[in-house]
Amino acid sequence: MARTVLITGATGTVSGALMNALRGADVRPRVLVRDTSRAQGLRERGAEVFAGDLGDARSLPPAFKGVDDLWLLTPNGPRAPEHSSNAVWAARQAGVERVVRLSAIGAAPGAPNRSGRLHALSDQELERSGLRWTILRPHWFMQNLLNEAGDIAATGTFALNMGAARIGMIDVRDVAECAARVLLDGSGRHDGRAYTLTGPRSLTFDEAAGALSGVLGRPVAYLPVGDDTRRKTLLGHGVPEWIAGMLEEYARAYAGGWGDLATGTVADLLGRAPRDIAGFARDHAAAFTPPEPRPSPADASR
Repeated sequence: MARTVLITGATGTVSGALMNALRGADVRPRVLVRDTSRAQGLRERGAEVFAGDLGDARSLPPAFKGVDDLWLLTPNGPRAPEHSSNAVWAARQAGVERVVRLSAIGAAPGAPNRSGRLHALSDQELERSGLRWTILRPHWFMQNLLNEAGDIAATGTFALNMGAARIGMIDVRDVAECAARVLLDGSGRHDGRAYTLTGPRSLTFDEAAGALSGVLGRPVAYLPVGDDTRRKTLLGHGVPEWIAGMLEEYARAYAGGWGDLATGTVADLLGRAPRDIAGFARDHAAAFTPPEPRPSPADASR
């Protein structure tokens, strides 16, 4: 019998990729969204839509009723442990059997960034919840480079405060496929496991720029900048102060070598190598390419 999987964060990048990874599988997808008006696309993909907010525990019981497996993704923020706790409590009350939770690379009480420390609190609560659980701790997403796509298309450069960091960056699609593999495996072999997910190797942003250059056929360069410059850019794009500070903490840690690792976990879970940066660049080349100029009315009339 098909199992009902409740997916949180369904309008975001990772959970959206998970929906793709589960397509065609023998599951009944259900999504939790705060605004159902944004969920038409999810309905068209076969998902049952429930309104609810992880920040409001009273809104959750209807969505959790009858759920077998929970994909738990909470947005970054100071209330992240509360949101995770609300979801775990609702899962326990509803008789959910298993939780697969998206955590973060290096989540631990001593992590050099607040996000890692907050994720550790949520991980620990889940581990002690009495539910079956699996925790995924992915590295820096290759898709984060899409945030720089406008600058790359316009100027052939992108600026980050990462210094000469080496990072085992991973394609979000691999994270989603690992999550799907765990959710679809009823053997129990993933229960009580925490998996650190990375790409195939640790690489610098100069190497990432080189991969983009090779695919796009034009030079792309990485420009290291200071924390203040990057913070000003983020705040100028409307990024909340808390998030900007959290990203600065990650950048400092990465610049100090904290992210220089790669694991074989994705290959173990999926039976294939994780996607590399060149493949990511090929699949997203259009995002990094300047738009074709539109012909002027005079040109069009010739």
